[in-house]
Amino acid sequence: MSIHSIDPLSYQGWDEFVDRHPRASAFHRRGWLRTLSKTYGYKPVFLAAGAPGRALDGGLLLCRVSSWMTGERLVSLPFADHCEPLLNDPGEYQQFAGWLRDTCKEQNWKYVELRSLLPGWRETEGWHATRPYWFHELDITPSLQNVFHALHRDCMQRRILHAERARLSYEVGRSRKLAEDFYNLVLITRRRHQILPQPRAWFRNLVEQMGDNLQIRLARKDGLPVGAILTLRHRSSVIYKYGCSDARFHNLGTMPFLFWRLIEESKTQDIQTVDLGRSDLDSAGLITFKDRFGARKRLFSYRRCKGREESAEDRKWDFHTVGKFFSILPDGISSTAGAIIYRHMG
Repeated sequence: MSIHSIDPLSYQGWDEFVDRHPRASAFHRRGWLRTLSKTYGYKPVFLAAGAPGRALDGGLLLCRVSSWMTGERLVSLPFADHCEPLLNDPGEYQQFAGWLRDTCKEQNWKYVELRSLLPGWRETEGWHATRPYWFHELDITPSLQNVFHALHRDCMQRRILHAERARLSYEVGRSRKLAEDFYNLVLITRRRHQILPQPRAWFRNLVEQMGDNLQIRLARKDGLPVGAILTLRHRSSVIYKYGCSDARFHNLGTMPFLFWRLIEESKTQDIQTVDLGRSDLDSAGLITFKDRFGARKRLFSYRRCKGREESAEDRKWDFHTVGKFFSILPDGISSTAGAIIYRHMG
């Protein structure tokens, strides 16, 4: 097989190709790639099958991450919970895997990582599984009444009704004010979990580049922002990507209320599935929350091939500890630290 590379940011028909490919998602869209490039300087590349100049039919989308701190690598894709290879023939998996494995070693990259939900890269020489995650997906094709009845009665149904009785106000959109209130809740949430916040520019660029495919849903109590979620749409699926809240108002049922509004509105827009993303296996609270919405879950792992052995320099950076330290500092400092550190984490 002949494999050549193209730049999806400059390729004229990129989004049209993504729109028609059955395995594409919001993470393949030019808006996500531009956000990665503008915020962190990552360079996307699409490895296409066939001779240059032909119309795109299939291939593999990756980003090149160059970091003096964490090494040089290819990732498909940074900060995406999953990103499927846009291949059409199962036989192509082995050919692309072999090409990537050999190139990774030749270039002395740290590794290549593929974040696929599909099993096509298993049993492939030179590739190994990373730690496992749960992937959650909610089918909303049944009637709205049946979807509601499938929710956990006490932890979801009653809390949604309680939120409505508490007269939470609700907004949806992508205005500058909504994005600013959302980010302030991100800072509150990340501090609570002792995790380094993403830089403000990440969300600003994401809102700008994803356009109408991005929505922020935000709840207020007496005018004060108390919870929000950010979603990305692609065809008949909507991805829940980020959520944040003020813990002082959790008793109002803010997050179940917001997710239910997402489901209600998605039903009117011919959405069939809500992608609830991945969860770490030790994130018991998050897993339980998604389970109580009736989402199906399944185990999956990312796949990696190494170009070189990990060095002591690679192992010395503990981002969990770094994030924990900066999360206790003032918001301006932690946000600036996020802008510096996150580009090394992709």
